[in-house]
Amino acid sequence: MKRALITGITGQDGSYLAEFLLSKGYKVFGLRRRTSTPNYENVQQVKDKITWISGDLTDLASLIEAVRISDPDEVYNLAAQSFVAASWPQPLATGHLTAISVTNMLEAVRIVKPSARFYQASSSEMFGKVVETPQRETTPFYPRSPYGVAKVYGHWITVNYRESFNMFACSGILFNHESPRRGLEFVTRKVSDGVARIKLGLKHELRMGNLEALRDWGFAGDYVKAMWLMLQQEEPDDYVISTGETHSVRELLEVAFSYVGLDYQQYVVIDPEFVRPAEVDLLLGDCSKAKEKLGWKLDVGFKQLIEMMVDEDLKRVRAENNAFLLVN
Repeated sequence: MKRALITGITGQDGSYLAEFLLSKGYKVFGLRRRTSTPNYENVQQVKDKITWISGDLTDLASLIEAVRISDPDEVYNLAAQSFVAASWPQPLATGHLTAISVTNMLEAVRIVKPSARFYQASSSEMFGKVVETPQRETTPFYPRSPYGVAKVYGHWITVNYRESFNMFACSGILFNHESPRRGLEFVTRKVSDGVARIKLGLKHELRMGNLEALRDWGFAGDYVKAMWLMLQQEEPDDYVISTGETHSVRELLEVAFSYVGLDYQQYVVIDPEFVRPAEVDLLLGDCSKAKEKLGWKLDVGFKQLIEMMVDEDLKRVRAENNAFLLVN
């Protein structure tokens, strides 16, 4: 039985990856930072099938112990401060959690289990102010946020450990990937949650920033399969994972609102508070290498993804509202 250690397992990607690996017969270990109120919402269905290990990405000793306990064949480093907007008011925390912690995790693997295969979650935000379109593995990075800068560090330190210590270390340069498990602060989930509340009469407007920003949005459940495929290859390498299509925030609003029979223009208010200090205007990934070398493919398209998210938020908001009415 193969063994995998996942950091960030309670997040969107970690939860889908845990389910996927469990379905493949893996023994899955999840690194859990101690908090007063643990959040298992995303992994509720598989929580009891995961072996939990206490640890913190900023504490190398705890990571060494986590690798020793889990004795993994594969390590997936998904944990980070992953919200771009929060990286401006929290640049130091973002640097520690998104950049330096990658070195900590690589060191722990190098010291305890150097034969383990390592996956680093890189990001399309590393391309930032893009120097070519579409972006591929060879496109130079030009990050436009403290988050993007931190991800560039994490990416290059992974390459460095691969080349310096002959470790099987890969980076997946993932473009935006969404799901009903996405945090409410992310634009796709902000929209699907807002649409659900407006449709149910609980809210009357949705405040947004730049509607013309273009993103390459895919389904997180498809993207975690690519992570796994990278670690099954004969040689370690880095791959862009994307849909190869762009959609504007305006188009996202049109699809989500029209799905419930509403016109977004009647509810959306542009608020300067939600405009980034340095905007990334266009991200479009070329995933041909992943399709050719990994045999990876997409199962869920953009419209299907947004409708899935609206459906789930309608269900959740309706249930929350019914519970509130019962109590009151």
